[in-house]
Amino acid sequence: MKEPGKTLLLHGWGGSDFPHWQAWLAAELAKEYGTVSFPLIQHPHFPHLNRWKKEVKAVLSDFRPRTVICHSLANTLWFHLCNEGEIAEVERLILAAPPRLDCDIETIKSFFPVDVPKCLFAKKAVLIVSTDDPYMPIEKAWELQEALGIPMKVIENGGHLNEQSGYGAWPWMLDFVKGGEFCFVSEREG
Repeated sequence: MKEPGKTLLLHGWGGSDFPHWQAWLAAELAKEYGTVSFPLIQHPHFPHLNRWKKEVKAVLSDFRPRTVICHSLANTLWFHLCNEGEIAEVERLILAAPPRLDCDIETIKSFFPVDVPKCLFAKKAVLIVSTDDPYMPIEKAWELQEALGIPMKVIENGGHLNEQSGYGAWPWMLDFVKGGEFCFVSEREG
């Protein structure tokens, strides 16, 4: 497997501390001497778009990751950063369990709506979704995949791909980050 290089993990609303798969993944990559940044973005339970953008722009500028892995609200944050166009391109981008683009939850309303970015600022990108994510109906996920023009991996009954859905240790994600190919069959079933 290839060396993943510098990996930046960006959590969503509420953070992704242990036993969430992002915390597990950060530890696993570090065990193998990977260079990992997994910052706690300020006020994760009461996020505000402008604060999060400012903080993540600084991390991106200082850390210069090869791979960025977003979960949940971090995907929406990434879309906003892309739409501004002021970030450097990364080699690999993993967008896991994004919420729908017009989410109407009061606590995170500063992030929505968001436009699909024309450029993801990544040489390779993949969307990873679940058939039963409460924040992204599967039909909306297909629409997003089509608009982004990137491969999509669909996980059956994976919920929001978080610890409540059984995603603590996620060996597939570790293997994928360490060298998996960004090619999935992105076809609708039925």
